[in-house]
Amino acid sequence: MEKQDFYRHARHDKTGPYDGLVVIEVTTSWAGPMAGCLLADFGARVIKVEHPMGEVMRRLPLGFPGSKLMIQHETVNRNKQNVSLNLQTPAGREVFLKLCAKADVVIENFRPGTLSSWGVGYGDVAKIKPDIVYVSISGFGQFGPLSDRACYDPIAQSYCGWTSLNGDPDGGPMKAPTFLGDDLAGLHGALGAMAALRHRDQTGEGQHVDVSLIDSLLHTSNGHLTAGALGLPIPKTGNEYLMATPVNEYRCTNGHVFTGMLLDSHWAVLAPLMGHPELAHMKVPERLARRAEVNRLVSEWCSHQTVESVVETLAAHGIAATRINTFQDVAGEAHVAARDMLQTVRLSDGTEAPLTGPSIKFSRTPTRIRNAAPPVGQHNAEILAELGYSQAEIERLISEQRN
Repeated sequence: MEKQDFYRHARHDKTGPYDGLVVIEVTTSWAGPMAGCLLADFGARVIKVEHPMGEVMRRLPLGFPGSKLMIQHETVNRNKQNVSLNLQTPAGREVFLKLCAKADVVIENFRPGTLSSWGVGYGDVAKIKPDIVYVSISGFGQFGPLSDRACYDPIAQSYCGWTSLNGDPDGGPMKAPTFLGDDLAGLHGALGAMAALRHRDQTGEGQHVDVSLIDSLLHTSNGHLTAGALGLPIPKTGNEYLMATPVNEYRCTNGHVFTGMLLDSHWAVLAPLMGHPELAHMKVPERLARRAEVNRLVSEWCSHQTVESVVETLAAHGIAATRINTFQDVAGEAHVAARDMLQTVRLSDGTEAPLTGPSIKFSRTPTRIRNAAPPVGQHNAEILAELGYSQAEIERLISEQRN
């Protein structure tokens, strides 16, 4: 299918499938902002409420060359508006509750109990907006023996057992190189909001949605939690799979490839390609019993060829394979460009940069990066005016919040 065929019925009068939805996001770091980012990418109007001093992600590297802006902050806070409020002050609390009264969703990712102690928790918001969908994202959740503990992404990965299985089989525990728990919690937060909105639209009832990094990681652990509960061993396999072989990385003359054969029919194709038609009959159990031999044969076959030759040969025969790319490599891939996964955006300081685009494609309501991450408080005057504040009140509030 060509891109123009996929989008042939696209509408251009909508920001996305969530056009018209209003989200108030009071978050920091990554998990909460990611949930808001997803809904913003889907076309919702997401108003981020940020402390006037700015949140931590604005100051954490990597930075854009020649700019003071940070890549991670710009990535996860695009498509949003920004209001600066100190929620620990009466005036900040008053404005926040007025924002919530006009909103569909609130997203927060502070430690459980923090926003309630400021008078802006779920109970406080539900009093003025009973049908609010209030999403709380935290490390260990809103209840449970550890719910009051501080938590960051690698803490969650380590608690869940994830780091015990990551890395080389002979190495020690290793965290993921990305914010895996934060990303998954952000994704589950957005999904939770969408499910709760469906219920609200059917019944008129709002609710509190509780998402934790721990639960999100365990939910996506491929059944390992069940295996652990049954006392079954879960070995560290590195690049290989327990249930199939060959599945591994292999060195070529100019780099590495990764390929995997889960189906016997794929092995039946590969064995003759490698010059071993006599092994084509081997089914999964026999290949697993002869794993070292199978890996050796594939390794030898790859070692005399270029990455391009191996990948093209396997792809031509319907076998999954790829070059092992760096992020620098994949950023230059034509397929990534065709999928709009890098979009050139003019940032708030006037510079332009390629930002990671929305992952989901909608044929009827396409999405895109509509605006860069705003500076702290960029939309204060606009949004306060929408709430009915006079110009004099707006100027006073902005001055008070800065102090």
